[in-house]
Amino acid sequence: MNIIRAILFVGILVGGFIYFQSIQPDPEDTASADTPALMSAAVEAGSSDTTEPATPDAVDVAAEADEEEHALEPIDQLYLNQLVTSGQREEAFAFAFEMGDELTEASFTAEQGVGANIGEGRRFSRFPRADLNGPGEWGTHFPAREGGANATQCISCHSAPLANGAGGVAMNVVLDPAHTGDPSQYLERNTTPLFALAIPQRLAEEMSLDLYLQREGARMMACEQGSATATLVTKGVAFGTLGFTRTAEAPCSVDIDVSGLSGIDDDLVIKPFGWKGNEATLRSFTRGAAHNEMGLQGVELVGDADGDYDGVTSELTVGDLTALTIYMAALERPTSLVELADLGLTELADEDRSAIMAGQESFAAVGCTSCHVSEMVLDEPIFREPSRTPGYYDMVFPDGSAPVDHGLRQDTALAFDMRTDPPNNQVTLASGEMYHLGAVKTDTTGRGVVNWYTDFKRHDMGAALADPSSPLGIGAEMFMTRSLAGVGTTGPWLHDGRATTLHEAIMMHAGEGTQSRDAYAALSEDAQLQLVAFLENLVIHSEGEEEDH
Repeated sequence: MNIIRAILFVGILVGGFIYFQSIQPDPEDTASADTPALMSAAVEAGSSDTTEPATPDAVDVAAEADEEEHALEPIDQLYLNQLVTSGQREEAFAFAFEMGDELTEASFTAEQGVGANIGEGRRFSRFPRADLNGPGEWGTHFPAREGGANATQCISCHSAPLANGAGGVAMNVVLDPAHTGDPSQYLERNTTPLFALAIPQRLAEEMSLDLYLQREGARMMACEQGSATATLVTKGVAFGTLGFTRTAEAPCSVDIDVSGLSGIDDDLVIKPFGWKGNEATLRSFTRGAAHNEMGLQGVELVGDADGDYDGVTSELTVGDLTALTIYMAALERPTSLVELADLGLTELADEDRSAIMAGQESFAAVGCTSCHVSEMVLDEPIFREPSRTPGYYDMVFPDGSAPVDHGLRQDTALAFDMRTDPPNNQVTLASGEMYHLGAVKTDTTGRGVVNWYTDFKRHDMGAALADPSSPLGIGAEMFMTRSLAGVGTTGPWLHDGRATTLHEAIMMHAGEGTQSRDAYAALSEDAQLQLVAFLENLVIHSEGEEEDH
């Protein structure tokens, strides 16, 4: 083996070791698969003083508070760090989860910064108002406003079939990212559910890390051989190719041809959030939604400035966004009617079960699973906020400050085991056995097994579904494959809710979805009904919550 080959070989080994280390659970911040996680009682934030962050003393006071409605206290990231560094990692997770629950249910007031100075004396607007561009009005807000503000509660939009769910067409948001002021260019977006959002982020993290390693392996090969091609495949999903051509030897330099990439950005960061697949992390998606939909501007977004000119600053603390992220990440996973029936939690007639099973076979046979991948495996089902994976944590906050200066650090990250720690949907079966319906399922090796029904790629969905323009530069007709987890209870469907039935949603597929659509259309009416029955079987279920059907 020559010297260069030896160096390259060692480099690959080191890269592999770093990757291996990165996916090993830290024994100090994870729960073992057979050890129930701490499920603490809900912690109420009880003080009426909203100027001081939640601290250990505030928690003690909150524990004695009554059930009456009360003002939320801002959450102190340093307090969360203190719990972690003192060995109370489970308590830190439980506290953040409960406070995130409080935040999503809270009706924020103008005093707390909800809404924005739209202009015309208004705080809220269902439609973008680029025409209002006077001092402090809608068109001058920073960061540049896309829509709204249009809500005082998270769950006022995320409400179907229950709290934290999706939204009907009345809850659609209307966006004008380019500030055209032209209604014909507006984008309309249907509200998606918030359940178990650790799943898409962790899948995206593992897939992107795998793609990074494939890219670097090909780069090293090009340094040795002069050229190389990386065929990018991870978790069974192909993202095209990268071409490498050496341009200098000492030190090695290469040109990279990204023209062969498919459904992903040049940086290979899979972005699982947003209809266009344009947000990598749950945190970044949340702070953007808080700004645009509720007019709540996080400190990490605008610092101590008043970017929406409503007279209030520091509307969401760094700790608030950490709690919101942890809460949505750790909500219970979507399930299915078949799983619920197998557990004795619902009734399912034999003919209905048979239709669902037949529909599942047809779903694969017509090619739907080529994009809506039915099952993926998580090597390390541990969610951390902030993440350890490059591309999935902020190097710098949007306001230009360093996260560490606000206490958001990887060494004090809040973490939970997706196999054991989600607090909701721990059910008692007829046998008396406890079953954690809300947690991620595992295989025989302890890896997480998830049914998210997406490939995390962007696809051309055809001209009929295309946006009127492409303000994000992604392509008007390009959309990320919509997860079908819970799809049976989260209609209407498609990016703007135009499909009132799942049959309609399938028939509106075009572009890259044309072949599967045509195969579905060629099925008998009974076979089509069975396939739809399979999709309707994919539901959101929250034990103890009343569902609105």
